[in-house]
Amino acid sequence: MANPPLYVERFAAADTARAARMLSEVREAALAGRRARVAPRPVIAESWDRVLRVGLDPEHDFRSGLLDAAEIRRRRARSPLRTVLPVLREGLVSVADAAHHIMVIADVDGRVLWREGSPAVLRKADALGFLLGADWRESVVGTNGVGTPAVVGRPVQVFAAEHFVRSQTSWTCAGAPIVDPRNGRMLGVVDVSGPMETMHPATLAWVTSVAKLAEARLRELHLASLERLRAVGAPVLARLAGRALVVDRDGWTAAVTGMPYPRRVALPRELAPGRCALPALGGCAVEPLAGGWLVRPVDEPEPSAAARVVLDLSRPRRWTVTVSDGTGTWTHELSPRHAELLFVLAEHPDGRSAAQLAADLFGDPARTVTARAEMSRVRRYLGGVLAHRPYRFRDPAHVELRLPDAPGDLLPRSTAPAVLRARTARA
Repeated sequence: MANPPLYVERFAAADTARAARMLSEVREAALAGRRARVAPRPVIAESWDRVLRVGLDPEHDFRSGLLDAAEIRRRRARSPLRTVLPVLREGLVSVADAAHHIMVIADVDGRVLWREGSPAVLRKADALGFLLGADWRESVVGTNGVGTPAVVGRPVQVFAAEHFVRSQTSWTCAGAPIVDPRNGRMLGVVDVSGPMETMHPATLAWVTSVAKLAEARLRELHLASLERLRAVGAPVLARLAGRALVVDRDGWTAAVTGMPYPRRVALPRELAPGRCALPALGGCAVEPLAGGWLVRPVDEPEPSAAARVVLDLSRPRRWTVTVSDGTGTWTHELSPRHAELLFVLAEHPDGRSAAQLAADLFGDPARTVTARAEMSRVRRYLGGVLAHRPYRFRDPAHVELRLPDAPGDLLPRSTAPAVLRARTARA
């Protein structure tokens, strides 16, 4: 979690005006290319750099078109965040109202879907364009407590003049992403915002804690859905001979017969009934069930003889590996750690030992147990195109590595030595 900057901690409680002046000096100097007395926090400096690269004007208050009421209702109905609204309201709204703040919930596209809290602060938010249906992506309205946490993938508090656009510099926001525990995808951002004078450095910890409670509730709901699917699938499996399993739409296993129990199966994004090839299972017959799939392996998994592998790290927080071979094409979204690991293997076609991987990922060649464990997890869905001793992509496979244009956007949260070296080499 990002801590509040020292200049805010030092002045906020006793002298809000002095803190605001200090932040304003930092902002003006940084945006003019001058050296400030106090450097902006790295998360803010990196955000300013991103929005400058896309051409935003800090003096221009740009507002995109609002979603209409029908589209807001449609997005609310489709958003998994609607199921955790009671958690967010209980944890945030009453305190935010008393503290003259508002709670804002935006979807993964940065669109504001819910706003609640102090009526007076809601009116001030209206004047800033912080309205229902507004687009608060960082690339649209600059550094802010909705768009910036979505880009960096972690909680961020944006104090006063840390906002990029001048019209927002009397405002303070603390936002935290909410991640779907089923697949690791970000669902949206919950934010608490209000005027600078009502800011408290502990707000970020408070918002982060409530976001974690919401994710815990999503996990509870997922486990309940698996129990319902197990009740549907168990009688079906009891009538079958041989290997079979029941999984939900994200590949999480609800029930199994005749084979070891895999916690999760990597499914293609567009799965249809019939025959298909699944990583680690090989050829399978797939049938729909209420809330999931009945999967029956019909072939033993075989290595792909001439696969094409595309490792796409070009998009922020949406890293994927796509494998195309004789059985078809499938795509798997990668966790940050697995994106780092596959990047290292793509950069070293001759392979890496466990000790070399440990040094590449953790800066410590002794952490071989952790490196082997991560490789074991990756091989669950990429076993057909990966070899070991040393760890590498199999020789017949053609590997294409797609990287972002800006060196600093390569796995931006990663501190792995191999990634840091690659950013420096490309700069």
